[in-house]
Amino acid sequence: QVHVVESGGGTVQPGGSLRLSCASSEQTINSLTVAWFRQAQGKERKVVALISSIAIATWYDDSVKGRFTISRDNDKNAVYLEMRDLKSDDTGVYYCNTNPPHPNYWGQGTQVTVST
Repeated sequence: QVHVVESGGGTVQPGGSLRLSCASSEQTINSLTVAWFRQAQGKERKVVALISSIAIATWYDDSVKGRFTISRDNDKNAVYLEMRDLKSDDTGVYYCNTNPPHPNYWGQGTQVTVST
């Protein structure tokens, strides 16, 4: 079974930056499109960024475009999300998974809180 671990979250002030990491226990994820999902309290989980298997293509939700950058390192079975100019609406639990998501690949997520 694939284990996915997200890390790098924290509490920052508006305008701050964070770098999230997603580590997979298997190389299987390297051949798949991977997405970062955000789940705000009381809301459904949504894709905020995704990256194709060999990092040729990326996509961003309009709410994060120009502020977030997704990348991957297949040698490390890892996917990253650089977040800058963070806003209060970015608050939530961030997960990585394939896109479409695989039910067995959900990790615990990492909490990002943007607050004064």
